[in-house]
Amino acid sequence: MELFQGSYVALVTPFHPDGTVNYEKLRELCNWHVENGTDGLVVLGTTGESSTTDHAEDAAIVRTCVDAVGGRIPVIAGGGSNSTETSLMKSRTFRDLGVDGLLLITPYYNKANQKGMYRHFTTVVDQVDLPAILYNVPGRTGCSLSVECVRELSKHKNIRGIKEASGSISYAAKIATFVNDEFVLLSGNDDMIVPILSLGGKGVISVLANIYPRQTHEIVASWMEGDVNRSRELQLKFLELINALFIEVNPIPVKEAMNLMGMEVGGYRLPLCEMEEKNRAVLQAALKGLEEK
Repeated sequence: MELFQGSYVALVTPFHPDGTVNYEKLRELCNWHVENGTDGLVVLGTTGESSTTDHAEDAAIVRTCVDAVGGRIPVIAGGGSNSTETSLMKSRTFRDLGVDGLLLITPYYNKANQKGMYRHFTTVVDQVDLPAILYNVPGRTGCSLSVECVRELSKHKNIRGIKEASGSISYAAKIATFVNDEFVLLSGNDDMIVPILSLGGKGVISVLANIYPRQTHEIVASWMEGDVNRSRELQLKFLELINALFIEVNPIPVKEAMNLMGMEVGGYRLPLCEMEEKNRAVLQAALKGLEEK
């Protein structure tokens, strides 16, 4: 399996009841994903609640995952920040801890112009010699990489692809024209895995994979093996659950689903908190409906 191909789980960060990181559970999750077909881990992303972990915890989380995986599948760490210097510091730390690549989000809140975004990313990848994936998710960050900026960034030897989570198939199609052996397109939305694959995408960074790792892997693997019907069938089979996993802000529903399934990943850090009861009922119904299919 090539780097940045297949199903990469956007891994949750498990917590103890007192809110501290549950490193034992984190190690357990890493091994579970290796054993159940996940092609790679993405840690300290949005789903990993990296916005509420401190730098010491970030390093400990990455160290735990790298050690648990032991080179069996790639580990990608979220080295992004809205501060270029912070992103550079984090990326250097994660490189030294042995990660296989970086996920670098657009600089949220600051909302730089395209020249600033270009310089933000290149400042990091010029100094940290690791494969990096850009992360475009305007619904979370309030800003978006322009098609022209993606084109220029795709030429950098260390920028190996983009996690596209705008939800716009038109935008995805435009940046798909830059896809080649050195620059890949990954879906950042579980409801758009097959559409992104149809544009030449290589896989997904998935929330769904936290609870259905083997099936998420199969969506991508079936497409790559030429079984388009099977890939599409699985995409549509899980669509109701995928929608329920985003009925509230991620990762609240997926952690709730994991706990309902007995995975005991704990709660959240404020300002995230438990689901509203009406939304929990929708999630429970989607999980039950999938079991009955």
